[in-house]
Amino acid sequence: MRILVLGGTAFVGHAIVSQAVARGWDVTTFNRGLTDVDVAGAKSILGDRRSNADIERLAASSTWDAIVDTSGYVPSDVLRVAMALQGRTHRYLFMSTVSVYAGWPVESLTEESATLACPPDADEHFGHDTEDGPTRYGYQKSGCEAATRLVFGERRTTLLRPGVVLGPREYVGRLPWWLRRMSEGGQVLAPGDPSRSIQPVDVRDLADFTLRSIEHDLSGPFNVTAPFGFDTFGGLISHCIEATQSTAEPVWVPDHKLISAGVRQWSEMPLWRTYPGVWQVSSARAQAAGLVCRPLRETVRDTWTWMNTVAPAVDVSERAAEIGISKERESRILESLIT
Repeated sequence: MRILVLGGTAFVGHAIVSQAVARGWDVTTFNRGLTDVDVAGAKSILGDRRSNADIERLAASSTWDAIVDTSGYVPSDVLRVAMALQGRTHRYLFMSTVSVYAGWPVESLTEESATLACPPDADEHFGHDTEDGPTRYGYQKSGCEAATRLVFGERRTTLLRPGVVLGPREYVGRLPWWLRRMSEGGQVLAPGDPSRSIQPVDVRDLADFTLRSIEHDLSGPFNVTAPFGFDTFGGLISHCIEATQSTAEPVWVPDHKLISAGVRQWSEMPLWRTYPGVWQVSSARAQAAGLVCRPLRETVRDTWTWMNTVAPAVDVSERAAEIGISKERESRILESLIT
């Protein structure tokens, strides 16, 4: 199998390229060479997807069975690239997100749920952010999907919509923050109900399903999340304590108390969000097509191992600076809420 990966050096793209190379596939990556190094065994073409000259050079270089776009965020950008590569591949797989749904994170979701309206030629300014609903990121990813479908049609387009993706090389820093905090020990502010169901997907399982989609010529949208009832927030905390061999003591504080204290969901308390639809994304269609999710304990363990071996070599996203509550603020909240 011959594939072209747009991106291919960061978190999701790196996992896809690694697995494809391990399977003996012929893999070419196209990126600027700024984020990280390419996986050994993959051929690299350096260039910027926003440069027409670079895209024309890429299109003239070869043909592929499939193109996997892991670096598309602006609809007009994706539209231009897709049009240039339309005759060079059979299938275009776009890595999207559950944020394209108009009802996320409030409503339970399936692939039939309504998506945000965004034209396929929208620029980076399209859309807006709201605290409990659509985001500019979601609008633009939806526009990217529209661009892909416009050029390749329904039959030749695959849209993967992962929810929360965790695992080794995570640069947003959600799971790494919890692991570091647990490794420090002491009383740890734990958010909400420990029995709250969560359904993050391991990046390696997302990569495996990506390649499976290409192998089996799958078309259309697929939510890529762990199944309902997969694990709990309490389980996540326990796995972190186990992986770090910590003596940390989680102190579970109800949602309403944390909200009253002004604790920011999703950022100060990574992966904690009270909206009912956050962890109610059906991936039944992907599971029927072969998605298999490893235990969360394994994801947590392997992420901790990575953090203690090669993590410093990976660039950290600007978003990571917003992740996690400070020790001082955590202590003040614990003192005020549990007394």
